[in-house]
Amino acid sequence: MSHFDDLETRSADAREAGQLAALADMGVALKGLDELTGLPVLRKSELSQRQSQTPPFGGIQTHNITRVFQSPGPIYEPGGSSADWWRFSRFLHAAGIGKGDVVQNTFSYHFTPAGAMFESAAVAVGAKVFAAGPGQTELQVRAAADLGVTAYAGTPDYLQSILAKADEMGVALGITKAAVSGGPLFPQVREAYAARGITCLQCYGTADVGHISYEVAAGAPMIVDEGVIVEIVTPGTGDPVAEGEVGEVVVTALNPDYPLIRFGTGDLSAVVAGPSECGRTNMRLAGWRGRADQATKVKGMFVRPEQVAALVARHAEMSRARVEVGHDGKADTMVVKIECEGGDAAAYAASVTDVLKLRGDVEIVAPGTLPRDGMVIADTREVG
Repeated sequence: MSHFDDLETRSADAREAGQLAALADMGVALKGLDELTGLPVLRKSELSQRQSQTPPFGGIQTHNITRVFQSPGPIYEPGGSSADWWRFSRFLHAAGIGKGDVVQNTFSYHFTPAGAMFESAAVAVGAKVFAAGPGQTELQVRAAADLGVTAYAGTPDYLQSILAKADEMGVALGITKAAVSGGPLFPQVREAYAARGITCLQCYGTADVGHISYEVAAGAPMIVDEGVIVEIVTPGTGDPVAEGEVGEVVVTALNPDYPLIRFGTGDLSAVVAGPSECGRTNMRLAGWRGRADQATKVKGMFVRPEQVAALVARHAEMSRARVEVGHDGKADTMVVKIECEGGDAAAYAASVTDVLKLRGDVEIVAPGTLPRDGMVIADTREVG
């Protein structure tokens, strides 16, 4: 499969220059991408609050908007009608979808933008689209057969339902490609599709920023889309983690119609070092590694990643902290593990009470001791 365009194989210097130029066109003038870390992270909770105060888009200057969608929160997302406005065509191309294909788009067209995202991408690569939406599986089977559907777009598991219903009805389908997102793609599910002659690849995106990253081979690291800048940061902060460490995915969308700068997705991932075998040169992500929003209720009070970050910022000698929540059979327990050389445990305990609003045991550990798994609040309590 050929590359989608020359942007996918450009040098790191050329990519940064292009990204800086795009940021400048959006009113963000930087000398280097490292200066992005000086800008605040915009989180979903903040965006929802801003939208309630300044509807519909929280005061963000938008252009050429022709559609509006709503996600739980509620959060309102704009959409445009220009070709491939959400940029998912790069993923469909990598999945082998193009001219001659008929795509059964089972993503929802109601409230959320997923249906529109994949329809615009399919049209952009020259495919025809059956605007199916989810549900009514028997009708999905009949339409897939009647229309000569060759490719599926939707959540990873719904294709299983369509195939099972087709078997039950004795209907042969011609689906050989699947482009999935919106949920976990388990290895056994992908293998089951492969056994039927269906190549299944997945991508990662959100309703807010559109396409973020995509597979070019089954199980390979996801390559970052050329229309975004991705950072991996410590949850609760905007501070980048070291390459390979797990952290929150923060995305800057290079979209002048809806410029979201340093948008915190709430998802955890990590950068995978090294070049891709396919020749694409952009950053690669390890896939989904959990949620960054680790707010946890302890003794009836919430402890949030932002509070842990504030605790670390209070003491210059403190490099990292991790809250471990447990239960001793009678009550919740909280141990705050702190990375630093020595230090005053009593002073740290006082800061814990002041910042986290709860008393907890303090354990000082050597730098580099705490896991680099993106967890700043680990809840070890058994539920049920």
